[in-house]
Amino acid sequence: AGYMGPELPLEMIQHGWRKFWSKRESRPYFWNKLTGESLWEMPSLKPQFDPVTDPLGICGPGAPGAQPGMQLALKRRSSEECVGSPAPKRMALSGPWDLEVVTNVIIYERTPMNIPHAHPVVELYRCNLANKLRSCFQELCHSRESIDAPKDSFNRWLMERKVIDTGTDPLLPSSCSPEISHCMYREVINDIPIKLVRPKFTGDARKQLSRYAESAKKLIESRNASPESRKVVMWNVEDTFNWLRRTVGSSFDDFQDRLAHLREQCQPHLTETVKESVEGICLKIYHLSSDYAKKIKDKHLEILREQGVPEPSYLSVVTNTRKVWCYPVQFSTPCPRLPQVDFLTDRDQTHLRFQGDTVAINTQYLHKLDFMYRMSCFDDKKLEYFLTRVWMLLKRYNTYLGGSHSSQTSLPVTVLECLNKVFGVTFECFASPLNCYFKQYCSAFPDIDSYFGSRGPILELKAVSGSFAANPPYSEELMEAAVNHFERLLSESPEPLSFIVFIPEWRDPTPQALLKLEASPFKRKQVVVPNYEHEYRHGFQHILPKLVFAVIKYLSELNLRCAHGTVVVWLQNNNGFQQWGPVEDRVEALLESFRPGRERERDRQELLSPQRATTGGGPGGQDVPHTPTT
Repeated sequence: AGYMGPELPLEMIQHGWRKFWSKRESRPYFWNKLTGESLWEMPSLKPQFDPVTDPLGICGPGAPGAQPGMQLALKRRSSEECVGSPAPKRMALSGPWDLEVVTNVIIYERTPMNIPHAHPVVELYRCNLANKLRSCFQELCHSRESIDAPKDSFNRWLMERKVIDTGTDPLLPSSCSPEISHCMYREVINDIPIKLVRPKFTGDARKQLSRYAESAKKLIESRNASPESRKVVMWNVEDTFNWLRRTVGSSFDDFQDRLAHLREQCQPHLTETVKESVEGICLKIYHLSSDYAKKIKDKHLEILREQGVPEPSYLSVVTNTRKVWCYPVQFSTPCPRLPQVDFLTDRDQTHLRFQGDTVAINTQYLHKLDFMYRMSCFDDKKLEYFLTRVWMLLKRYNTYLGGSHSSQTSLPVTVLECLNKVFGVTFECFASPLNCYFKQYCSAFPDIDSYFGSRGPILELKAVSGSFAANPPYSEELMEAAVNHFERLLSESPEPLSFIVFIPEWRDPTPQALLKLEASPFKRKQVVVPNYEHEYRHGFQHILPKLVFAVIKYLSELNLRCAHGTVVVWLQNNNGFQQWGPVEDRVEALLESFRPGRERERDRQELLSPQRATTGGGPGGQDVPHTPTT
């Protein structure tokens, strides 16, 4: 839509009204820049009246009763709303999602969760302890091994531990066997004595070889290593230094080959030397996590006792043989009174603050959360706790991600649209209220996400039929557990069941999850989307600033080129294959939807076109919802 110039009376312009042209509807509309109101018909100014002698404005010449034939200005709506029925059509909330898709997923009915409702005081305490634990991991790596904590290693540790954790805390692991995490141990060991990267230039390759040799020598001299290990490492290090001194003009590949040889000779001895120390780091982090989880539970139960809420039993969710359409997980415990949260809207973002701790979210995504909250939350129909629960949701995910968005990257909108249209997908196995495309999804934190429609963790979902998309976070243990779960569901159900799995094409070594997918008896097809030829949606899409004058820059930041290939595998039972089989034209349509720029073109059109009417009454309407003060 383009601005059509001052074709309005001066008085209306002073009140904020402007006239624009709608390309979609091919007719003009009127928009108020002060109130955000949008109308199809020429707006009429409110009549002037004396608030003292005529407070209701019913005696003036311009009162509604004096002009019974006057038509009221119509709120601007799409012409599609007016076809077929005079009743206004309920419009879907616009954005990178489709919350109107009806599910085709059937599950076994399950009992409600017997866990306490999330409380902001407890959540703030939990997040502070989790951040403290993350900092402790960094300090231990630096002080004991002279390295930085591996990037995103703490996040993957949380995911790996939660696969086997039987504790009660939703974030921090507290009851795991074995106590030493193979994931954390492996990643710390791989960065000793230094973290190796792929150099860009020959000079960088030479420096990295020299640094590795120096660090290996320093480590073996400062630790209590065996005589044999000390001898092997020192001999190879001296040989490397001699080679560097006498070699001039070596190529990039020469330095890389020499580094690979040095690492092959030294790494087993270095690993044996630092094994006990690294295991100590893993144990220290786990024991601190268990201690913190106990403190959090005690604080939570104390708040419940103060409000007279009975202590939950933390019993596991039990399923029965009754088949039902999938629905959000429910609580069997009452919710305590929750304190208020302050909010402030600033341009396209809304800031929520509790006890001095502020989190931000794009207002468009706040509208989305409001939409899903109204559909899924049954204990708060008056929205008294909406903002409080949004604050807890944002605080939990901010702490969980720790500043890294990689575990929340999602498939492009064009891919999810294609999956729904071509393969009947209506459910995401790994999502969150912030990045989900469908209103049916599984997520990591049912105690908070369930208010916004989460069906709980995917490993606990007993699906009978339906079509699913699975784009798991990059945790090898979680991916392997998910593949095992999918195969178990496919083997137990005779009804149509399909899982389309997207995982990185990692080789050298190949993860167990990918090996199991490729060897699965339920595999119907496998394709690879090449690296740098497809994109993923940014994991912080809900907080990236969106400026109207920087639309192109915003869209380029929102969609990230993928540096690795993505393997797409169809796991289907016989009935699922008959209904949603990966025939050639369907697969071609999916690969085309991955093409870089497809989502950017779609989002650009959406951003530059006038917004459709949204559901009123809340963030989807004109006002941001807020916690009532009375």
